[in-house]
Parts: sequence; C-alpha cells; structure tokens
Amino acid sequence: MKVNKEKNGKIGVFDSGIGGVTVLREIIKILPQENYIYYSDSKNNPYGDKTDKEIEKICDNIIEYLIEQDCKLIVIACNTASAKVAKIARKKYFPLPFIAIEPAYKMVYDYAYNKPTLVMATQGTIESEKFNLLLKKYDNHKTYLLPCSGLADRIEVGNKEQIQKYLDEHIAIYKGKVGNVVLGCTHYPLIQKQIEDCLGENVQFFNGAPHLAKHLKDVLQERNLLNNGEGSIEFVDSQNLKEKKERFFKILNCDLFTDTIHSQ
Repeated sequence: MKVNKEKNGKIGVFDSGIGGVTVLREIIKILPQENYIYYSDSKNNPYGDKTDKEIEKICDNIIEYLIEQDCKLIVIACNTASAKVAKIARKKYFPLPFIAIEPAYKMVYDYAYNKPTLVMATQGTIESEKFNLLLKKYDNHKTYLLPCSGLADRIEVGNKEQIQKYLDEHIAIYKGKVGNVVLGCTHYPLIQKQIEDCLGENVQFFNGAPHLAKHLKDVLQERNLLNNGEGSIEFVDSQNLKEKKERFFKILNCDLFTDTIHSQ
C-alpha cells in the first residue's frame, strides 16, 4: 500500500453518521489549515448493534475509499469502530497513521476521581475489550455503565421529542446520583445541553475529542505532515443524503473557527 506523505494530503474522518462532527469540530479549532474529507456512513448506521466481523468489513471498505482519496492520516471518529477495529486497521494498513477516539474515562481518573460517574456509550463500546481494559485500569468504583441503545439513532435523525423522551426514561433517574458524565459516543455531545438539563447544572462532562485533536497535531508534527496552505472540508455520505450534508455543515459552523475553511 502506498501511503500519502504529502503535506497537503487529506485527513480522513469517518463515523457511522454525523456524530463525528463533534470530533472534527475540535480538530479544526487547532488545525484549520488542513484538508479534510468526512465520511458519514448512513447506510450502515448504527454500528453499535452489529457483530465485530460486520463492523470490521464496513470499516475496511471506508478506509480503502479514504486511501483512494489521498488521505495522509485517518481518524476513526466512532467509539464503537475505534473499539473494534483500530488495532486491526493499524496493523493491516501500516504505515498509514490512524487516530482513534475513545471514551474519556481516564480524564475522570485525572480530574474528578472521587465523583460518582455515569458512562454513556453504545452496547458495543461498553462490551469491548478496549473499554474494559480502560475501566479496569482507572476504575473509581463509583461508576455506572449505561448502554444507550438507540440514542445515537435518535440524534442522527434529529427528532428532539424522541431524544427528550429517551432522556426522561433512561437518564433522568441518575439526577443527584452522579457528578461526572462520560460521553462515550461522538453523537452525544450534540445533545449535551439536554443531558445537562436532565441531570442538573453541577454535572461535569468528559469526551475524548479535544485530547484526540491535540494528539493528531502531535502526530502530524512528528511526521512533518502539517499543511501550510488553505484548509478545505469535503463531506461524503454513503447514501448521498442531501439533508445529512446540510446538517453536517450547520453543526460544524465553519465560520466559528476560520475564514479560510470552505466546503466542497
């Protein structure tokens, strides 16, 4: 496999839908000059209820597509995909660098160890070996694990009433019981305010996107791959859904970060 080592090569970012925009948003804050291609896999959404082999096959197809698009680095912006295929992908596609999101449970250990913690994630993430090793290493013994089956789907669709109903039925019971919330799916930061309204203002939220963005910059610097030109963003959806593209750029709100970023 020929790896793109050009500075102006693209950074590929993929997720089971538009949830990974919360990761890309953090990356653009510190790397606005890069060229990005974001792959939203609406066709196979959600990943959380699929087998490991299904997820591996799906991600293989996406990675091969992104390589064809001249990507110099790939970001796995889906916690489920990260937990299931990151290790495999790094070995299979070496030396192409992969940066993978993961639930920010270590941050609880570092900054708020004594507070009861709620980990919100998909079933696939919570059951994964990767997360359980993380939990075993940094367990504060005051942690609730909540598989939020169906929540990412509701966020992907954007039905506010259905999202609120879900939160009322599954999240509100933790009000007053937890001080930390780990947002273990990249879709969840999109509704952080609604979750906060459900649990109370004193809850502290953790997600892995800001740390990933800093790590990504370090990797590009180490490999002398930082782009010095004007940045761009390309959006691809596996079902070619126009509404997904419109929502993606609305959420991303590029003007917040830089005037040089433009969409394609």
